[in-house]
Amino acid sequence: MNAFEPNLPIAMGRIGPDGRLVHAEARLADLNARAGGKVGAPLAVPPIASIARLAQRLGVAISRAVVAADGEEDVDLWVRAEPDAEGVRLEVSGWRPRAPWQAPEGDASRENDFLQAEADWVWETDAAMRITHLAAEAGTAPGFDPAAMLGQPLTLLFALEADAEGALPILTAAAEQTRFDGQIAELRGTGQRVRISASPRIDASGRFAGFSGAAVLADPGEETATDVQAPADPEFTSAFGQRLEKVLRTPLTRIIANADSISAKLDGPLRDDYAEYATDISNAGRHLLSLVEDLADLSAIERDDFTVEIEPIDLADIARRAAGLLAVRASEADVRIEKPGADEAMPVAGEFRRVLQIMVNLIGNAVRYSPPGGLVWVQIQREGALGCVIVADQGKGIAVEDQAKIFEKFGRVDPGEPGGSGLGLYIARRLARAMGGDILVDSAPNEGARFVLTLPYRAD
Repeated sequence: MNAFEPNLPIAMGRIGPDGRLVHAEARLADLNARAGGKVGAPLAVPPIASIARLAQRLGVAISRAVVAADGEEDVDLWVRAEPDAEGVRLEVSGWRPRAPWQAPEGDASRENDFLQAEADWVWETDAAMRITHLAAEAGTAPGFDPAAMLGQPLTLLFALEADAEGALPILTAAAEQTRFDGQIAELRGTGQRVRISASPRIDASGRFAGFSGAAVLADPGEETATDVQAPADPEFTSAFGQRLEKVLRTPLTRIIANADSISAKLDGPLRDDYAEYATDISNAGRHLLSLVEDLADLSAIERDDFTVEIEPIDLADIARRAAGLLAVRASEADVRIEKPGADEAMPVAGEFRRVLQIMVNLIGNAVRYSPPGGLVWVQIQREGALGCVIVADQGKGIAVEDQAKIFEKFGRVDPGEPGGSGLGLYIARRLARAMGGDILVDSAPNEGARFVLTLPYRAD
């Protein structure tokens, strides 16, 4: 068990331009050594190394709270990374043993979760109001690059507007280090007006370290930002689903990216069992993200005003693209996908994005339920006024009495079997029918399964 003494001085360190640890005071050096690193090698504590790299890339000082693994324990740290001509200067403070997790009650992290639930933009700044993180949840104007704003003043992103009393809420909040809401601004270069809200970030020494905020696109025709429909209203349900997707997608994406980085040992040496844990975390994150995406699609397709864009598409081309997207998964499962030839075409009417989504679902299911060494056939053919793509596998098949169940919402033949959410085929069939087509299944136990997607044939 490691001993921590939060009242000890800040531990200083320095990382060279090449990312290697040049010097570290005892406490930081010991933490790095326990993680498998040493002076002259890349910093082996991933969260500290990530902040150092970001500070060096942006050319600005960055301060953030992090959690670092120390043996079998976790420790809360506050890290300040300041780039200079010789690399990056580190200040690491805090050093508090991390208590077992419990649901937060009114703290800043919970407040930020609610703040970002409705966000079209999520952003963070340092104490000098320079952007250190920016994620766009909504579409942006052509040519606008959020990544290019990192390290720039917040006012270069948002043109601030005074309120009815001539004040700028964000400046008042910065002076008083408090939260602010309802700052109106224009997203420069796009003409889009937004409402900005943010909470202050305070470092381990009690100093103001910047803002963690969100921005929501302003609709001139909307009533008030706080108007909420009754829960029974389907409009409320859809909006809630969209907000739920936004608030979950960003943290899940970060979890997956960080876990992949740890698993690949990009930040330095790491024990093999820790790398395997990171792989498990990444896989679990991808499963949850897939479920979030299914729930978002479910919310969309069950709206009364749901529509699809009907356009001329090539069903054979989309089938080849879907097979290509699943090539790595098939290889890992020792399954071969036989896709339509490059010279084959099947002109139909539908929405490209939605048909690709359906094909990825059908071929992905075929790969999942195929035995090692199995083959998945993807073939096209015309049936009168319909263009068809057939996905056949060599899996265990589906009994006739279960074939209707697999198209039901959350329908699973064997709930205990590894698989998806039970929404994929329900969503796929709803999408196919919205485009004037359908999905059919032909299968029997121990004889594999044959799924057929049909869409209206389009004569050239």
